Amino acid sequence: MTDQVPEVPLVLVSNPYLEKKAANIRQKPILWEGYERASLLTHEQVELIKAIDKKPAQAIQDAMDQKGQTYASLILYLLQNLSRPDTIQYVCLMTDDILSANDDNARYFHATSQEDASFPFAPFIRILQSDDEFMALEASKVLTILACSAPSSCSVDLSALFNWMTQKLTGSINDVVNLVIQELESLLRVDRYRLSVWNTPNAIKEKLQCKSTIKEKVIRVSVATLRNLVEKAPAQNLAAMLVAKLLPFTENLSARKWSDADILEDIDYIKERLQEDFQSLTTFEQYASEVETGKLEWSPPHKSELFWKENSGKLEQHNYQLLRTLARLLSTSASPLVLSIAASDIGYYVKHSSKAGRNILQEIGAKQRIMELMTHEDQEVRYQALLAVQKYMHQAW
Repeated sequence: MTDQVPEVPLVLVSNPYLEKKAANIRQKPILWEGYERASLLTHEQVELIKAIDKKPAQAIQDAMDQKGQTYASLILYLLQNLSRPDTIQYVCLMTDDILSANDDNARYFHATSQEDASFPFAPFIRILQSDDEFMALEASKVLTILACSAPSSCSVDLSALFNWMTQKLTGSINDVVNLVIQELESLLRVDRYRLSVWNTPNAIKEKLQCKSTIKEKVIRVSVATLRNLVEKAPAQNLAAMLVAKLLPFTENLSARKWSDADILEDIDYIKERLQEDFQSLTTFEQYASEVETGKLEWSPPHKSELFWKENSGKLEQHNYQLLRTLARLLSTSASPLVLSIAASDIGYYVKHSSKAGRNILQEIGAKQRIMELMTHEDQEVRYQALLAVQKYMHQAW
């Protein structure tokens, strides 16, 4: 008879920092009877809580097997209706214990969406914004477990969680950074969350900051995440990574010595895929990636008459999507470099474009914006805006 291999948990988070805080919370008694006397809880609710409060894991699981739906609804009720920080801390910890004990327990929480469409996520998303560090960290862990266990039909906006994670990745507490990276790694295993993480402002930038960290475990998880992005969605990610200068970054990392062989394997894989993509990308594809990411630089296409003569029409594809993105940079970017290049590109486009394309620019306000940039505080921005306006005039705008 072969030995059975234990199943890997849906979310694997190991963090001594959080566990130490949790141990302290467990020692604090919660006077549930006081809530009953204040008519905030019924006697039946208090008895349900006491049946699992500070009980062994098996006793808690037995209770969940018998009344899982009732307990899930009760926990969310407590989070919605009680406010004492020590009580909320304890209820968050109780939820973590239940979900971590058995992946199947998550289904009871997801079933509460029939009672309230915002359940089970909303109470924990609210707690995520708490000034209490323990509550926020526990809420992030619970949200990660719920997100990873959610049925495919579940539609939930996790932008608050992703934004919180991005913020914590820039923090100075390494234990918190480590926790967030583990949670993020679990979330990125789920296909439907990857694009949301990618679209979170600064999220990928913060992962790339691993080039300044000395902790191998942080680098290992970060590089593994980037490899996952390359493997699962190369068309969406490789060009953007090239624009973000990830190729020279991987070349630098591959020259370093690593005690973990997996790090070097992942780095080499990413580097090889980027090198292959760099060779196969057309000049226009490289240009399009610059525009889509907003990271404009004075690369050769921007000042090439031949490039604009051959490719201006491509900016009009997909309902002028790339042209609209370029024009949007004129209004949203605060970088003088980006403004200068965007103004120059619009000028070249106008020179070689169709009348319909020029009309689109006028409709979305790009012409007016470039005229405004003629008074910009930066000299180069003013100069490029002036050249663009001259091209407008030449086309009899």
